[in-house]
Amino acid sequence: MIKTTIAGSLPKPRWLAEPERLWAPWQLEGEALIEGQRDAALRWLKIQDEAGIDIQSDGEQFRKHFVHGFLEEIEGIDWSRMTTMGIRDNRYDAQVPTVTSAVRRKKSVHGDGVKFLRPHATRELKFTLPGPMTICDTIADAHYGSRPEMAMAFAGLLNEEARELEALGVDVIQFDEPAFNAFMDQVPVWGVDCLHRAIEGLRCKTAVHICYGYGIQQNIDWKDSLGDEWRQYEQFFPALNESRIDQVSLECADSHVPLSVMSTLKDKEVLVGAINVATNEIETPEKVAATLRAAMEFVDPERLIACTNCGLAPLPVRVAEGKLMALGAGAEIIRKELAG
Repeated sequence: MIKTTIAGSLPKPRWLAEPERLWAPWQLEGEALIEGQRDAALRWLKIQDEAGIDIQSDGEQFRKHFVHGFLEEIEGIDWSRMTTMGIRDNRYDAQVPTVTSAVRRKKSVHGDGVKFLRPHATRELKFTLPGPMTICDTIADAHYGSRPEMAMAFAGLLNEEARELEALGVDVIQFDEPAFNAFMDQVPVWGVDCLHRAIEGLRCKTAVHICYGYGIQQNIDWKDSLGDEWRQYEQFFPALNESRIDQVSLECADSHVPLSVMSTLKDKEVLVGAINVATNEIETPEKVAATLRAAMEFVDPERLIACTNCGLAPLPVRVAEGKLMALGAGAEIIRKELAG
């Protein structure tokens, strides 16, 4: 009861990639890069063990970015044709590659990483993939002419990848969909359908992660503009509750999300974000426990999983380590309370 996990990314060590930066270039090449990625993944698995994190991941040590790390191995994308595009409904601009023909997966993108991780992970292993809608919000389209059509094409590729990762021993496959919080009205229209295509045939646990973004300034500024209550979730949580996804991950710590929105996920396991990723302040275990305690007013303890709000990649390594320790210790406080 009250398992713990992380939403996605963890900081890369300074010797592997430039610290505290998204899309940071690798500091190594060739075999040295592969060895460095493995060393970093092992280090984070050890830290998760020490912190008591039950559902573990590599923290995306094998990829530069949670979306582009998958797209780099997909045919039909022209990486020399970079387009300036507004991301998350024009919250900020980014230079992105362009889809110029039908997309196709050349081979397993993350299989080698999972083959390495599975024997070393001492607990359940989670692997995260970008969601179809978020992919389409992070890449330019010069072929499909329709975001739903392009998203469904990518959903098929994600399903191929997810099936292979499941066969290699992954216990939970999570699709990251921060774009759901930017295009709320489209989630019930085609966003959920694309998720269903992505999880088709899977027997492992499936999850969707929807947050308010990394702790970068553009996202912080956006959140400051949202007022005293952030009500995005309530527009599409009912559709997710009716979906075939097993778990829904949301931002909760230090947010203005009304906790009552979790009551609309009555048939799902809920990954409650109890760690703020937009500050270098390390939570106390008591603060984590307070967040989880408040969430239990709307989520049965049997369905609650303690999580981070989002990925921790832009934070200093030592800060991220401290936050993981606090997450594990805070969940343990609640377990003891529930045990009486």
